[in-house]
Amino acid sequence: MTAKPRPLDDHRLLHHEPVDRELVEAATRVARTRSHGDNHTMAAAARTSDGRIVTAMNAYHFTGGPCAELVLIGTAAAQGAYELATVVAVGDRDRGVVPPCGRCRQVLLDYFPGLKVIVRSGGSLRAVRITELLPETYVWADHQLDGGAQPMHPGADR
Repeated sequence: MTAKPRPLDDHRLLHHEPVDRELVEAATRVARTRSHGDNHTMAAAARTSDGRIVTAMNAYHFTGGPCAELVLIGTAAAQGAYELATVVAVGDRDRGVVPPCGRCRQVLLDYFPGLKVIVRSGGSLRAVRITELLPETYVWADHQLDGGAQPMHPGADR
């Protein structure tokens, strides 16, 4: 099966949203107060579609523990928030805003295709659409049979 290309939304690539400073402050506060050695080095904060702020920390492990953004998705769901509007990640030791890694960009896109991500550009912060951070995207849901997730093999439980 050949994947069909998704058209780029050019106006999104050129349009930058206002930066949610309260969200950056929330992630910075968590990074400064909850970082713990090498196990928890990144904090993330998200603004939900209903205006709440959810925060989380990464869980570093040499086997590839989850990034703060991935923990954030689960934390938000545990609090009944399934739609995130904006996200930011901040490093410990005053590293400031850090852009999401490639894996997180893909997961964030799959869960929240309209998401805004706060990133550092030069010396200033800006909010951009996740599609700008991951252009020419592959969207997992576009390639699932019948438009939904299918088990990897018959009888597989998730």
